Amino acid sequence: MNKKILIVDDEVHIRALLEQSLEDLEDAGVEIFLARDGEEGLQFAKEEKPDLMFLDIMMPKKNGYEVCEEIKRDSELKDIYIIMLTAKGQAADKVRGEDVKANEYITKPFNPDEILQKASDILRVQI
Repeated sequence: MNKKILIVDDEVHIRALLEQSLEDLEDAGVEIFLARDGEEGLQFAKEEKPDLMFLDIMMPKKNGYEVCEEIKRDSELKDIYIIMLTAKGQAADKVRGEDVKANEYITKPFNPDEILQKASDILRVQI
């Protein structure tokens, strides 16, 4: 079964940068899905059950904290590895990320090579 990554961010250029950063994984059979807001991201998560999710915090309709909290409470989705990827880098923001059970919290700007390596390690896919 192919591994799946879901990128949820309301900024089109961030979605594109993440997708481009992770495209080497597609050669290894990883599918990449994109969502432009929290509601769409939650719907994709329920339908596709990704293995890994990059989740922005400040988004319309549902913020990343709300999406993460709903996923981690759902017995069918709770094992999705969620990386909060956000411009909100204050200690209180990171604590809130821990409270909703995000697996990791990375602040923007991010290093595309590190994102690729992290995804490769989490999914156990060779690049």
